[in-house]
Amino acid sequence: MRFNTIFQFFVPKDDKFITLFEKASTNLLEASEVLKELIVTEDVALRNEMVQQIKDIERKGDDITHRIFEELNKNFITPFDREDIQSLTSSIDDVLDNINGACYKIKLYKPKKITTDFNKMCECLNQCAIEISIAVYELRYIKNSKKILQSCININSFENIADDLYHNYLTFLFDNEKDAIELIKMKEIMQNFERAVDCAENVSDVIKSIIIKNS
Repeated sequence: MRFNTIFQFFVPKDDKFITLFEKASTNLLEASEVLKELIVTEDVALRNEMVQQIKDIERKGDDITHRIFEELNKNFITPFDREDIQSLTSSIDDVLDNINGACYKIKLYKPKKITTDFNKMCECLNQCAIEISIAVYELRYIKNSKKILQSCININSFENIADDLYHNYLTFLFDNEKDAIELIKMKEIMQNFERAVDCAENVSDVIKSIIIKNS
């Protein structure tokens, strides 16, 4: 009998960590849904309300992160490798932090125009959040890892799309935007979105590590 199999007999039967991971991924998904609405609205007041809504979601995410680390400190035996629990928690939080950062810059910088490239990037983010939510839920059934791995593959595909969007947008921006200040504004906002998708890929990498260690 393999050590991992023996170890499972000593793992606590409650699923507090999985439940908290699910709350974190659901919270992230909610932020990505609000973001999709925010990026298409032209009503400045409504947009600012959505920025605050995402800030509130980000604070909720911080609370969930703190709870996971508290549980990690209290529990000697955990369902997954302690380092993976820490990495998964931090990487989900990083996605949310970058979404919040981009939205705050939209409110602060007041860009003159939100292009369709932003819409496409936010759609990629939303799709990543959906796949993260699916993969995290399926961690309850980790022995049946096919769905989890498919979600990880999907996240990687969306990251590739987002990477192309980002570089194509920068090319377009530097070729066409003559206002240097506006160029800096748009570049910084898009950078946050691109980092958020990169962080989503980090979530995928951690989940794949968990699967390998528990297979």
